[in-house]
Amino acid sequence: MKVLSSMCVGACVWCVCVCVCVCVWCVCYLPATVVNTTLRLQALRAAMIPREVLAYIIPAADAHLVGLAGPRDARIAFMTGFHTGSAGTVVVTAMKAVLWTDSRYWVQADRQMDCNWKLERDLCVCVCICVWGCVHPCVCLCVFTGRTWQMKVDAIRMEMMANPYKPTALLLSALDETAWLFNLRGNDIPHNPFFYSYTLLTMEEIWQADLRDLQAYLNSSCVQSMCVQLREYDAVRLDLAAYVLLPGVKVWVGTEYTNYALYEVISDKLVTSSYSPVLTSKAVKDEMEQRILRNAHVRDAVAVIQLLMWLETAVPRGKETELSAAHYVNECRSKQKDSRGPSFETISASGPNAALAHYSPTNETDRKLTVDEMYLIDSGGQYLDGTTDITRTVHWGTPTAMQREAFTRVLMGNIEISRTIFPSRTKGVNMEMLARRALWEVGLNYGHGTGHGIGNYFGVHEWPVGFGSNNVPFTEGMFTSIEPGYYKDDDFGIRIEDVAVTVPARTKYNDQTYLTFDTVSLVPYDRKLIDTTLLSEEQVLYVAISFHKQIVHIIVLFSRLLLLFLLDICLLYKVYIVSQLTVNI
Repeated sequence: MKVLSSMCVGACVWCVCVCVCVCVWCVCYLPATVVNTTLRLQALRAAMIPREVLAYIIPAADAHLVGLAGPRDARIAFMTGFHTGSAGTVVVTAMKAVLWTDSRYWVQADRQMDCNWKLERDLCVCVCICVWGCVHPCVCLCVFTGRTWQMKVDAIRMEMMANPYKPTALLLSALDETAWLFNLRGNDIPHNPFFYSYTLLTMEEIWQADLRDLQAYLNSSCVQSMCVQLREYDAVRLDLAAYVLLPGVKVWVGTEYTNYALYEVISDKLVTSSYSPVLTSKAVKDEMEQRILRNAHVRDAVAVIQLLMWLETAVPRGKETELSAAHYVNECRSKQKDSRGPSFETISASGPNAALAHYSPTNETDRKLTVDEMYLIDSGGQYLDGTTDITRTVHWGTPTAMQREAFTRVLMGNIEISRTIFPSRTKGVNMEMLARRALWEVGLNYGHGTGHGIGNYFGVHEWPVGFGSNNVPFTEGMFTSIEPGYYKDDDFGIRIEDVAVTVPARTKYNDQTYLTFDTVSLVPYDRKLIDTTLLSEEQVLYVAISFHKQIVHIIVLFSRLLLLFLLDICLLYKVYIVSQLTVNI
């Protein structure tokens, strides 16, 4: 055994030497975006050996299963060099290091990882922290919340009582659960107003982890069951284990985002659902939340239209780039009322870079914007009254016939979902094909989801609303993005993304509640890329009257300087006005 062990060690040393040599050669010939991860992998594998870990798994999410983790949890970026993606799973063994990620990030991962890593196209001890090493929340003003946190707690307790399995406690481990329930926001996660926290809500008590500087806010004139007991963040597992020892307790958890370390403690005393009543309640915006979120989108639209107007004249001069455009739109947003920065890293992509669904420019990859290529910008803002997300694709020159057809078919998909009428409680997955049908007719498609929920100064991707199989059914007052696209490798990318809210639909017969979508994004579509011969009369009228007319009438109230630009770019509305004048004459 000793001889075999020595041979194994010798083989490993030889393997590491070869890897180092190959990697030195490899990095010399790869772009500057690549990070040499040889020493990091050596350190990780060395840390795995005494712990008898044969394979180490690194997920993209943190302990709260947040999709976009904060800097302290960006383990995949540190270990692999792949730093521009929000999804992925890493597995490291003694001999192999592999990253799995979805189609949005294949090209980016390929560009950013060195040859230590293999890209695959879609444990208790934190060993990675051993290798890597390792602001308090603020209170939301009542004008942005509508309800006090005590009112929300009462409502959630009512839902606990209505649950047929009679849970005695509700565990909140998703970061936006505690933030929404207590009207709090933080800054622990980039671009997202979240803070690290857990909450255990019972009928008699409230346990909250790691919010010690908010004692006065949470316990001001508290009465019995509304008094918040503040606990240590790192002791949440021990506190939960102590609670489940009590007789007759049952803990309600959301299975989609509760980590296994907590699940394991309460596995025999569980009441489960995909999402907690906090997330499903937060998904349905009340009248005030709807109003202020609409207002945030109006101000955000002004910023994006200012960008498009600037690019219209700046790009032909030949000096603007992907990065300068991203900086400009962020600057425009920062001047809007109640702005709190971008809601995610801006996707500013021209030509072949736009074929990468979630590309973000860097100093190494930045490209000049030209009149000969398409340009895609996906950006959003955080405001005290709402979160925004919008994508527009434009062309400043003469697009090809294929580009115009692809854009128009993507637009047709956006329109078809936006104007569809459906029974309340219809799942998004049952109508998602409407966004793809026009593309499918000519053999085109896209590899990402069609939409996601969005919050009131929360996450730009807010569960559980959307068009996936694991999203909740649509009811009135839900906000979702609608974002079909098409991406031609190494050539161009198209995405048209709007945010819409579910509202009651007007139907001839009212035998049950029907809904439709009301678009709250107010930025026009590029006139040069629309092939009106492909659109039906109803689709033309939707763009001209339901959308572009609304944009002109609303945005001009906020900025008269944009009027001429809007009338020029809102071509279908302009044509409609002329046709109506002709008829009247």
